[in-house]
Amino acid sequence: MNEQERKVIYTARTHTVGGRDGGKAKSDDGILEVGFSTPGTHGTGTNPEQLLAAGWSACFIGAMGVAARKLRVVLPPDAAVDAEVDLRQGADGYSLAARLNITLPGLDRETAQALAKAGHDICPYSKALRDSIGVMINVV
Repeated sequence: MNEQERKVIYTARTHTVGGRDGGKAKSDDGILEVGFSTPGTHGTGTNPEQLLAAGWSACFIGAMGVAARKLRVVLPPDAAVDAEVDLRQGADGYSLAARLNITLPGLDRETAQALAKAGHDICPYSKALRDSIGVMINVV
């Protein structure tokens, strides 16, 4: 399927002024309004890595829900993803790496691993990032 055949179901729109150190972002509907601080400082704002971790983990749980329905498994109501997004610096400049630690209480390990794998296959964040940054998916 080419990009022109894909139906857009939602477009997020934000306006950002400034950057990591004191910048601000607001969504066009006014629901999201955040200030930014440089990671590791004592600022009062969030940072892009935290926003990526939060958005990706929420999307991933939704993707596991889709997979659970396909596999005829009940996704535990307390399913959780602890996302860790690293901002790294090396000789080639800045890069990202991530770990998603999946908790699926009440499911046997084999079923939990199948849901985590399927979630990673379905989640649009995972699709966008799995081949461009180091990603580890761990069932804990």
